[in-house]
Amino acid sequence: MSDAPSSSTTPPAKPIGPPTKHQLALMIWIAVFPTLTLLNVTIGPWLSDAGPVLRTFVLATIAVPIVIYGLMPRLHRLRVQLLTRRATA
Repeated sequence: MSDAPSSSTTPPAKPIGPPTKHQLALMIWIAVFPTLTLLNVTIGPWLSDAGPVLRTFVLATIAVPIVIYGLMPRLHRLRVQLLTRRATA
């Protein structure tokens, strides 16, 4: 009897590559639309007297870090999990 571990019958998982441009576009839309909607609902009334350029600047200054540092990493992880499940199913 050998104490060596038995080899697995499943092949090693193929690493998931970066998203296609279409996947990335969808992920960005999924992150940006709700973020801008929420910001418009919550702080939009305070910005009602601001011109469109200032309003856009304020919203973008708040939304971009939320999307880039908060939502996109989570969406990338979710994409990898979904693709990994699909590959093993």
